Amino acid sequence: MPKWSPCKRQDFIRRPRQLGFEGVFSGTTHQFMIINQNCLTLPSNAEYSVPQLRMMLREVGAILGRKIILEEWSRLS
Repeated sequence: MPKWSPCKRQDFIRRPRQLGFEGVFSGTTHQFMIINQNCLTLPSNAEYSVPQLRMMLREVGAILGRKIILEEWSRLS
């Protein structure tokens, strides 16, 4: 069973693309990714902490309409 660990920003960006998200587009303060008409805001940190990563995965799950579990997230790399 995988364990939660911090995630580099570029690694995080690669995984939602595999789920159908497009781009990394520049906004006024943050970059973002889009799927359909939904927007996923990307913080500008170089590395995302475990609590921040969990929060962002909940947001990805809400956009996709299903829960993203750690095992699925780990397989996306």
